[in-house]
Amino acid sequence: MTKARDIMTPGAECAHTDDTVAVAAMRMAELGVGALPICGRDDRLKGMITDRDIAIKVVGAGQDPRICKVGDVAQGEAVTIGADDDIDELLRTMSAHQVRRVPVIDGHTLVGIVAQADVARALPEQRVAELVEALSIG
Repeated sequence: MTKARDIMTPGAECAHTDDTVAVAAMRMAELGVGALPICGRDDRLKGMITDRDIAIKVVGAGQDPRICKVGDVAQGEAVTIGADDDIDELLRTMSAHQVRRVPVIDGHTLVGIVAQADVARALPEQRVAELVEALSIG
């Protein structure tokens, strides 16, 4: 049975809650990613920040990304999946919460991220189509 850890991109880097949004944006550019997990100084996952969050909630709202903190942009609790959860649980989680990226945790430790692209590479076309359709509804 395929598990989240089998298809995740390992070694996810965090933006810290007290980093500025500008620092997070630069880290995204360096890594070539559109989202970063947000971790507190205790290394516990606090949420996610996406390029869309930066564009709409910060720049579009007239805030200065050099001053605005990543923790101020995070909303609610992060949607996560356990490293040993199976693919069906992963797909249900992504669909139910309308998210294209899910941090993967082992206990309380962030071990990777599963993105929609990871699912597309790992699963049959029909399963991928079902996920894309579910994410397009919201």
